[in-house]
Amino acid sequence: MSELKTKQNDGNIDAFLNGIIDISKKEDCIKILELMKKITNAEPKMWGDSIIGFGVNHYKYESGREGKWFLTGLSPRKQNITIYIMSGFNKLQDQLSKLGKHKTSKACLYIKTLSDVDIKILKQIITFSVKTIFNKYNK
Repeated sequence: MSELKTKQNDGNIDAFLNGIIDISKKEDCIKILELMKKITNAEPKMWGDSIIGFGVNHYKYESGREGKWFLTGLSPRKQNITIYIMSGFNKLQDQLSKLGKHKTSKACLYIKTLSDVDIKILKQIITFSVKTIFNKYNK
């Protein structure tokens, strides 16, 4: 089994955020970071060199594969801000329909700017995901 390349590390979050050239993207990431801090009650940590994660979840699949990953996180990518919704979106269709302009993949929510979305709905989505993942693996 291969080992995950993206791991929690002691990278400097302020330096990482200060490296974001687009000022509005940087400001949006700081606001999302503060929102995630409140939701998770956890301090942010760097995961790899481009993801800020909150909390640590030890998971184990039926296949036997296991590892550690964050409960939620964000990454300022070139095209979008990526918000990691580890529960996936199956039970979040109602919230997604009210969120505003966004795209999704399996566990990623992509937004251009915070002004494109309803922050109250974003908070609901992140909160649901964090609680779902925490409860699934911490019984």
